[in-house]
Amino acid sequence: MARVRDVGIDEVPEEVRPVYERYAREYGPFLNQVKVFAHRPPAVKHIMGLLLELHDEAVLPKRYLEIALVTVSTINACEYCIGHHAPRAVSHGLSAAAVEDILVDSPEGFDAVDILVRDYAVQVTSNFNYMKDAIFDELKRHFTEEQIVELTLRIALCGFFNRVNDSLQIETEDGVEQMLA
Repeated sequence: MARVRDVGIDEVPEEVRPVYERYAREYGPFLNQVKVFAHRPPAVKHIMGLLLELHDEAVLPKRYLEIALVTVSTINACEYCIGHHAPRAVSHGLSAAAVEDILVDSPEGFDAVDILVRDYAVQVTSNFNYMKDAIFDELKRHFTEEQIVELTLRIALCGFFNRVNDSLQIETEDGVEQMLA
């Protein structure tokens, strides 16, 4: 049980309800998360709304997004996010072993771009103050600037979600792995 009570959709302002409902229905099984964020309707409107818009536009291949999110969540030991994103990573072609060992030098089945994305997620999460230009030169060989900005945003947002989820002890929804399989 989270450290704060769940807020139902009927308790949020009318203008926030469409985002709450759509996030709960379409973004994936993140209902417990939106129920906690609903204590602050602007968070639902803008943060969950941002995730929905980024999902709709999908400028970044899902495989790379999931590599980044699982990497960040593994570094931060966020079981909520790992529980949600590990099955998604597998559904986008990663092996369960690669997801489990995402921080080893060469996870099973990773190509050079997968490793680049993983290493960039590590840098943004753990060492952003000391990032070298070389990693951007390599990113620009494989991604547009728009994709690099989105990748960076999603990595940073994942760290944010890791901290909120764990600080407030948001529990993983029942049956998440089966829903995402």
